[in-house]
Amino acid sequence: MPRKGVNVSFRSYDDIFETDESRAESQLEKVQKIALTELVPFRNHPFKVVDDEAMLRTTESIAQFGVLTPLIARPNEDGTYEIISGHRRAHAAAAAGLTEVPVIVRDMDDDAAVCLMVDTNLQREEILPSERAFAYKMKLEAMKRQGERTDLTLDQVGPKLTNQEIGKSANDSMTQVKRYIRLTNLIPELLDMVDRKQISFNPAVELSYLTPAEQEQLIDAMDYTQASPSLSQAQRLKKLSQEGSCTGEAMQDILGEVKKGELERVAFKSEQLRKYFPKSYSPKQMQDTIIKLLEQWQKKRQRDQER
Repeated sequence: MPRKGVNVSFRSYDDIFETDESRAESQLEKVQKIALTELVPFRNHPFKVVDDEAMLRTTESIAQFGVLTPLIARPNEDGTYEIISGHRRAHAAAAAGLTEVPVIVRDMDDDAAVCLMVDTNLQREEILPSERAFAYKMKLEAMKRQGERTDLTLDQVGPKLTNQEIGKSANDSMTQVKRYIRLTNLIPELLDMVDRKQISFNPAVELSYLTPAEQEQLIDAMDYTQASPSLSQAQRLKKLSQEGSCTGEAMQDILGEVKKGELERVAFKSEQLRKYFPKSYSPKQMQDTIIKLLEQWQKKRQRDQER
């Protein structure tokens, strides 16, 4: 007769004879083939996926060799998978005509996923200032929330510590991380100018302290003077903003000053040139066209002198 109080459980044949090695292997992450149609981009992904020369090279490589490094994704409730790492590879794979790619599926909460997404993308060689800025900001906010969940105050994990940790993972100092995050306060038009190197990084940090309305006026002043602010000019604009006297006229006066090293510069106001170009032309397009015409003129002069 069976003894009372004894729990008898039956295990499967496989369970009985499973080795420690096979149990450990079953816990390892495995690469799966997942259809591209089931993959969705990370929410608010700060890194741009564009069809540039680097993307063309990646597409050609994938067309020839396939996707060699698996993507990392996490499962969604609707059966799709959110890409954490590998947005560019997924885009290139689609362009190369692939229908599925190798993926490591990993269960992760939102904050852990943000941290991994930022860390893996920051390993790329070329990263735009705007990409780095929003990536640092996303990771900082995620790390603060992680600190809250472990019953720490924001002061304990706060900006100083988290900035330092973020900087270590990306080879940037704590101060530099903070300065990049400041760029997220720029309006999109100015931030785009930073990405296109029309405004240098250090002046851009100072300009981030201007109000959105003042930043709009700055764009008009830059177009009027055909000049971008130097670091010292940006610092003066920041001071005027703090004093409440950063007007459009003041901006034009500051930007219209001859910078050191530019005493021999020839400058034209925008309205002097606009009548010669289509309305859709940007200042950069106008400048490029003028340079090409001058080069053609110079070659013609050289030919005339040789006759």
